[in-house]
Amino acid sequence: MIHRLTLLLAATLLLSSAYAEPKKLLVVTVTTGFRHSSIETAEKVLAELGAKSGAFTVDYVHQPEGQPKNPGKPPVRDEKKDTHESFKAKQEAYSKALAEFNEANKVWGDKIKAYMTENMALEKIKGYDGFVFANTTGDLLLPDREGFIDLIKGGKAFIAMHSGSDTYHPFRGYIEMLGGEFETHKSQVEIQPIIHDPAHIITKSVPMGWKVFDEIYIIKTFDKAKVHGLLGLNSHPNLAQIPEEEKKKEEDMKRYFPVSWCKEFGIGRVYYNSLGHREDVWDPTWKADSKERKNSPEIAETYQEMILAGIKWALKLDEAVSTLGNIP
Repeated sequence: MIHRLTLLLAATLLLSSAYAEPKKLLVVTVTTGFRHSSIETAEKVLAELGAKSGAFTVDYVHQPEGQPKNPGKPPVRDEKKDTHESFKAKQEAYSKALAEFNEANKVWGDKIKAYMTENMALEKIKGYDGFVFANTTGDLLLPDREGFIDLIKGGKAFIAMHSGSDTYHPFRGYIEMLGGEFETHKSQVEIQPIIHDPAHIITKSVPMGWKVFDEIYIIKTFDKAKVHGLLGLNSHPNLAQIPEEEKKKEEDMKRYFPVSWCKEFGIGRVYYNSLGHREDVWDPTWKADSKERKNSPEIAETYQEMILAGIKWALKLDEAVSTLGNIP
């Protein structure tokens, strides 16, 4: 009898151990558009959250080296300083730099495509429980983008921060899965978002009246009825900075501006938080006590709590009522 009880106990311990195994997350930080300086901070924070919580492990698909630098916008003549000859020289220098960039960018694009084919092949990534697009931008050149969406629909977790919504614009399958896409932004600003569901596992740690200073996205292709709203604004984030004429038009439109949401997608789950442009939103220790910090450590800690809870919800480690269409 004792032998049987011992075997039963051992089997129970093995079973509980199997259930306690951390989930596997693949964090993608590849960009083919704008690259945020906060990406390295995001990578560090996500690894720390996984290690401290024990809920998940993290692997990365990093940016390959060698992305050429875009020369930016063409020069604009300064009537006070530029002569005809000096401005012509600037134009010629810009044209040369642009041509060199375009050539180098083709080579780099081929490199990205080969890199993503190797690292994001479905056979290679299907063993992961979820995926994080941390400040990705542009066309990520996934070898099978439809297959990737089907992975999420089939039960995987998908989590995106900030410019995860400025990714794959022409690929509508991605935008449909995410629930909205970046349109534009103005200057960084402090906001006090509405907490649509204070009881939800993702937002229950956000104190009432919580404020954050960040680059706030204007999101398009968004349908309130198709998401469970977490954070949002009932007025333009930069309303105080808009010229009076535009401000009146904006106020009359009574637009809604989503900041964060979650949703079921097939039998998978999706969580998006548009915050995270700044390093001091991600990390309470970044440049502590310096004038470059605009957010207190407590604000970053709240953001981390949201991200961790969102990841655990998307991985189905935590449950919460997430009814669609809860935004008034």
